[in-house]
Amino acid sequence: MKTHYYFSWFNHFFPEKLVHYLQEDIQDRKSLVMISADPSGYTDEQINMDDISEWTWLNQANIIFDEYHFIDYRMQKEDAQRFIRNASVIFLCGGYPVLQNHFLLDYELSNAIKNSNAVILGASAGALNMAAKWLSLNNTDELETSTIYDGIGFDHFAYESHSQRDYATFVQGYLFPLSEEIDVYAAEQESAIRVKDGNIETMGPVYLISHSKIQKLVETL
Repeated sequence: MKTHYYFSWFNHFFPEKLVHYLQEDIQDRKSLVMISADPSGYTDEQINMDDISEWTWLNQANIIFDEYHFIDYRMQKEDAQRFIRNASVIFLCGGYPVLQNHFLLDYELSNAIKNSNAVILGASAGALNMAAKWLSLNNTDELETSTIYDGIGFDHFAYESHSQRDYATFVQGYLFPLSEEIDVYAAEQESAIRVKDGNIETMGPVYLISHSKIQKLVETL
């Protein structure tokens, strides 16, 4: 039984109804492993968990673990892989999706995560990298191009968290072409997608874009 959560971003804490589902799904609370989306951005020897928004969301929801591990370049590759193999919950954090994508490849973490029996959570950049595909814009002075990245691919869809963009132009120019080859779930702030045993449920404003048609999904969580 596989359970994956794709979060956009929550400005404060998890909504109450989302907490209910997380409490239900996360029964094993031995070890939480969090994977940075700014893996070279450290300045201190030790990570302060209070500085990590995703950790505070779980803490506020009273989802407490015996052990916490935060993976970035400060940790040895072998240790990172071992912690992932033993994790109860793996949380791919928000930040810079391209940097996280490269880190997952560099540390050979994707297969370990995909083969894990842990509940998988991802926020923003982390949710992008959980999906089968995601799209990154490359801005230069004269040109705006896009690159399609392969994520871990838990579920066969592309994911987009679009809170900061001129969305109508972005959808038609970039997501419509992508939607011709794979369904795209586009999420606004304060939203979540739960995929449990292949069944997709949503909370908050989420849109399905398929074959260049867009529809707002009715909340099912």
